[in-house]
This record gives sequence, structure tokens and C-alpha cells, in this order.
Amino acid sequence: MNPYAEQTFNIPELKGISAKTTETHLKLYAGYVKQTNTILGQIAELSKDAEKNSLILSELQRRFAFEFDGMRNHEYFFKQFESGASVISEGTASSLKSEIAAEWGDFDLWLNRFKNIALTRGVGWAVLYYDPITKRLLNTWVDEQHIGHLTSLNFILGLDVWEHAFILDYAPADKKKYVDAFFENLNWAVIEKRFVDATSAK
Repeated sequence: MNPYAEQTFNIPELKGISAKTTETHLKLYAGYVKQTNTILGQIAELSKDAEKNSLILSELQRRFAFEFDGMRNHEYFFKQFESGASVISEGTASSLKSEIAAEWGDFDLWLNRFKNIALTRGVGWAVLYYDPITKRLLNTWVDEQHIGHLTSLNFILGLDVWEHAFILDYAPADKKKYVDAFFENLNWAVIEKRFVDATSAK
């Protein structure tokens, strides 16, 4: 069984998000990768006598979802900053912007709604998904790393609002400033490609 590999990201200097925060955040991501691999190894070993080890196996399976989604969420998160910020294309040049406008009436109306989701009390993620079955976009809040993910939907954009993502730069009461900074640093070309890939998949 091949272990999951820690990815590297081409993240430039970010506006409103310090290099120290990014460095610390990347180390946390590395921990999710390590724990994902460790738990998979433990499950494989303990499953040799699954009946005897059923209790601990059950708890490891619960923990696996947390660690795996923590790994994968952060891979989506950091890739959104790669190669520097870019604005979302104007008009019909952006299929994602057009779809957002079709779903919510206006890009800025969606953006305000999404930012409000990100200000939900507690730790978790604000996520924009594409549902390939109904062919529509959906926003949601994911508790921690894994509770509330929408089954079979494509991850388009994700905002980490655990305190570790901003506490070195902003007080908890200033989380909104971090949310605004997040959007100032996005490379929308990365997010647009996710949407195009999701809508063109067979």
C-alpha cells in the first residue's frame, strides 16, 4: 500500500496572511498527511484480528475521516494561492462566475453569503461545491474537517476558518479581516479550472 505523499505548494507572499501563518499552517497540513498514513497502517495491522480489535478499529475509522479530510481540505486550500492572486474573469469569459450569477442572482450576493457562512461560530470550513447530478452550485459549512461534507459533490472553493488559519495575524474577534484577506489572495484561475473540470467530467 503506497502512503499518501505530502504535497508542496508554490505560494507567494500573501496580503494580510503572514509568512509565519503560512509556514505554521503547512506544518499542520503535514501532520494530517502523517496521521492519515499512520492510521491506515494501524488499521491494516489490527484488521488481521478484526474481531478481537473491533473497538479500537471502530475508533480508528472515526479518526481516519478527520485526518484524511484534514489532509485533502488543506491541499485544496493551499492550491488556491499558487502562482499569485488573480481576479475572476468578467462576463461570460468565466463559466464559474456565470453559474454563480445564475444560482444566486449576482456574484457579489454569493460572495457576501459565502463570507457569512465563513463567520459561523466554531471551527470548520466554508465550501463551495458543484453537484454533478443536479448541475448546480451549493454552499455549505463543514464542521471540523469532515462533518457535513456533501456526498458525491465536487469541491470548488474552500476557506479554512479554524483559528490556526489566522490567529497569528488576527484576534478571534477580527476573523472577518482574515476572510477578506483570503479572497484578496485567491488565484481564481485555479478555482475556475476546478469548476470547468467538474462540469465537463463524464
